[in-house]
Amino acid sequence: MTPDRPGDAAGVRRRNLGLVLRHIAEHGPCARTEVAAATGLAHGSVTALSSDLVERGLVCEDDAQRGGGRGRPGRPLRLVPGRALSIAVQITSEELRTVVADLAGAVLWRGVVRHDCAPGTPEAMADALAAEVRRAQVSGAAPWSADAGREARRDDGGVLSDAVLARVVIAMAGPVCDDAAQTVLVAADFGWLQPVRLGELVAGRLGPGCPVDVINDGNAAALAEFHARPRPRRGLVLIEAGTGIGGGVVVDGRIHAGSHGIAGEPGHVPVAWDGPECVCGARGCLVCYAGPEAVFEAAGLGEVARREGVSAASGRLVAALETGEQAAAAAVERAGRALAAAVMSISALLDVDEIVLGGTLAQWFPWLLPSMDRTLAGRRALAPAMRLDIVPAVLGPDAMLTGAVEFARRAVLSDPSVVPPMPVRPLR
Repeated sequence: MTPDRPGDAAGVRRRNLGLVLRHIAEHGPCARTEVAAATGLAHGSVTALSSDLVERGLVCEDDAQRGGGRGRPGRPLRLVPGRALSIAVQITSEELRTVVADLAGAVLWRGVVRHDCAPGTPEAMADALAAEVRRAQVSGAAPWSADAGREARRDDGGVLSDAVLARVVIAMAGPVCDDAAQTVLVAADFGWLQPVRLGELVAGRLGPGCPVDVINDGNAAALAEFHARPRPRRGLVLIEAGTGIGGGVVVDGRIHAGSHGIAGEPGHVPVAWDGPECVCGARGCLVCYAGPEAVFEAAGLGEVARREGVSAASGRLVAALETGEQAAAAAVERAGRALAAAVMSISALLDVDEIVLGGTLAQWFPWLLPSMDRTLAGRRALAPAMRLDIVPAVLGPDAMLTGAVEFARRAVLSDPSVVPPMPVRPLR
């Protein structure tokens, strides 16, 4: 998204339009006076902005009226979640996993399809992604013609029309540059060793009118975990283990991807300067101690992981931990100390409220936490008021798609101008 220029009146209006819509989405139904008080905008501005949102079909007036003041009682405003829909697609090594969701985040349709794209063929992947978006539009046909279960009438006698596709968000492994082309800088899992302008490729196949975003799947999972937790917080870091260790950083409800799209890659935080050599070229990275491959090897389960996969090996490790097997306990103790060392570096740099352990780390959490707590005890004693919670992930394998949906939803709530005004159909 292009940042607004200082003094850009259109940009100011877009921001204020988003401010009003976000408040209605989070607190509605609510009266215009309530929106004005909460946002700090003048009542006249809120009236004009809410009229714009009604014209776009994103907001409607409730039938119930609110009194309590002088003059005619006002009709409270509420979100029309079915007006603006999004499609989120997660790319895995073999599949495209897709959901259609409304502006409230409710999932309306799910689909999974194999993509059969050979390594190093981003054009083929763009073809597959565009085809899957079209399939989602057709398969989720009912929501596209619905308006949140009711028709919202306009003063001129027209009826609000169909929902629109407001956003497509693609989540995948690899650093992503937030430029106009939504460039994936490198994606070793897919054999993309040079930058790929994936967002541009997919948007070109879909045609004009729908923004396409590409986000790192670890960042998407971190965003989902941030919004899944009831306690207010400023910042969260997700450390997630699958084939290696990835994750993401969320600050004030927004993904922090850094200058080159690689912020939130805790697997390559150094925890021992003289440690084993990592595939990244450095030594002593966290993944060399707490990554699944390293833990399985230390626990004597390396061959099980190679033969049966990570999930089976993790199940065997948990069973060994439950029976107190020494090799398993030592492997997880070592991983916990390494995680604590990484957490100390992360918290010193970012000062977040919460560290979330996901993937296999969530499965091993009861055995990781004691060694982490022992290692972190000295740091916590120095500043007991600086609370840092270490918790297991709560969303599981759906976190990446859930985060992609949340990213799309918040993008539309922040800039409602991407949704065009409603066409007017004469009443029959």
